[in-house]
Amino acid sequence: MPSPEELRQLMHPGVLEIVRHHEHDDPSQFALRFHGRDDLPVRAVAEQIGCRRKAARKLPGFSGYDMLYTPRALEQASGERTASWKSASLQGERVMDMTGGLGIDSIFLARRFRDVVYCERDEVLASIAAWNFRQLGLNNIRVLQGDSVEHLKSEPDNSFDWIYIDPDRRQGGRRSAALESSRPDVTVHHDLMLRKARRMCVKASPVLELSGLHASLPSLASVTVLSVDSECREVLLFCDPAVGGPVSLQAVCLSGKEEVVLTHPGGELPTRRVADVPGPLLFEPDPAIIKSRLSTLLARRSGLAFLNGSVDYLTGTGVPEGFSGRVFRIHASFAYKPSRVRAYLEAHGISGASILRRDFPLAPEDIRKKFRLNESESCFLVFTRDADGKLLFLSCVREM
Repeated sequence: MPSPEELRQLMHPGVLEIVRHHEHDDPSQFALRFHGRDDLPVRAVAEQIGCRRKAARKLPGFSGYDMLYTPRALEQASGERTASWKSASLQGERVMDMTGGLGIDSIFLARRFRDVVYCERDEVLASIAAWNFRQLGLNNIRVLQGDSVEHLKSEPDNSFDWIYIDPDRRQGGRRSAALESSRPDVTVHHDLMLRKARRMCVKASPVLELSGLHASLPSLASVTVLSVDSECREVLLFCDPAVGGPVSLQAVCLSGKEEVVLTHPGGELPTRRVADVPGPLLFEPDPAIIKSRLSTLLARRSGLAFLNGSVDYLTGTGVPEGFSGRVFRIHASFAYKPSRVRAYLEAHGISGASILRRDFPLAPEDIRKKFRLNESESCFLVFTRDADGKLLFLSCVREM
């Protein structure tokens, strides 16, 4: 992160021109080449060059602007796809972003709301965000630097339509998925936040355990799991005291320009239907569907069955329209016995494969070592259990 003095220098037009001119350079090579230049914050410029390269992938829409970043804040910031989706799902006039960071979420919220209040504890980050807002010509964002909870206390009740918060999950150098371990602790400040705003959206860890959340957040109305290109990115907790009843579940799968949404109103989910034997196709639902516990809903709507009663592998005869996830054609399936697996691999000349493993006693690296398998995507070997809970081996190729 740049120091306050380095940040002041980075904002100088001449220094920005150097960053632009060298934005495709290797940051380390730049630092070596310009080492000793007293008129240039070499370390900070090299850091910006590295950040711009990462931002070009994560935030491509900002590439034409003189945005400033810090490595850690850029890593933690929402990506362009998820920030855009979130802003579209929040409706109203006024919103407060209590954990502003680089301001990426505030930027997208400012395109939907009349007034945005951005709050950030760190002075340098708040200055960077304010700079970024100016670069984008956004004049409807008010920047507050300091403790966001204290700022919120000073606001009149019902000041906001929404509060958006992405609590810091790193404490003492370690990450924690629990809401109670994050700062600010939304479980402690829940009532305060919903006095000041009608509704609240909490960005939680992708590995947060979803069961029992209502006890920590009494106003929890819905849970949305977002994935981008088959990677689970965000778990969003929407709190609204005006909504009663069970917590609804939603999986949103974003890939390219496509968006697949699966929603359940809450309450009891469909029961599992387990296949007697695997069909010709194996399906692995998108991670957002698995995380949101909606695999049974997907199976019922798609006419698919589960391989067993414990994991989210599905099987069937045809690919359902709009299926989100991976599809494999099964070439062989039989009870797992190391000698038989080894004989199969030798007979088919398989020396490399991708390993898929769920509810199986060996870890993927142990399987790879046991059967001397290199990495390869030409073949997918699945290690799991069958309908009777017995160990099962499948050899597949990917269809989509």
